[in-house]
Amino acid sequence: MRTSRFTRFAARVAAVAATALMLLPQSATAADSPTTSRAVGPMSLAQSINLLPVGVEDRTGYDRSKFKHWTDADKNSCNTRAEVLIAESRVAPTVEAGCKVTAGQWYSYYDGVIVTVPSQLDVDHMVPLAEAWDEGAKDWAAKRREAYANDISVERSLVAVTAKTNRSKSDQDPADWLPPLADAHCQYAADWVATKLRWDLTADAREINALRGVASGCGHQTVEYEPAA
Repeated sequence: MRTSRFTRFAARVAAVAATALMLLPQSATAADSPTTSRAVGPMSLAQSINLLPVGVEDRTGYDRSKFKHWTDADKNSCNTRAEVLIAESRVAPTVEAGCKVTAGQWYSYYDGVIVTVPSQLDVDHMVPLAEAWDEGAKDWAAKRREAYANDISVERSLVAVTAKTNRSKSDQDPADWLPPLADAHCQYAADWVATKLRWDLTADAREINALRGVASGCGHQTVEYEPAA
């Protein structure tokens, strides 16, 4: 079972600070992360798919710049990408001045690859920004889109994976792309659905049918999510 991103982040930041490899101002304020309400679930993957509101994709007006991302919300010199890399490293990462992550060990669950060089990783938005725009985010205020693009409040929203798999995925939904590692499909579908439910994003008919196809082989997979305010 994967531990909470914040639990792992706190432990690793403490370890890094102890070795003076990372400079975190003691006066830094708490991150402006999306307020969440009580968690919903756990439930089966099949049940969670049934909760997805059905919609039609509309990419009219999309521009990636409308999602301000990789910000430093808590003013600790670490942008969102660095926060994710620090949190997900399986060993205490090496973090140099300016919160530059230069070494660590990461497991890319999309393809089952262990990575030790940060530049070989992308931080993937579980539900891509374009997909989010298509199915609800185009109607959000800019601040909510920024919160979505930098959501480190829950582990599944952003994930460090090999650049190769992230770029293969691009902005595709599960009807057109699933992780190359078959053993990752159940977890991926659960993370996808939980993210959509968290942010109240719709799903189109092809996407829902594809997710149900995955769920048919995931009898023990559960889903739990925290709605974003």
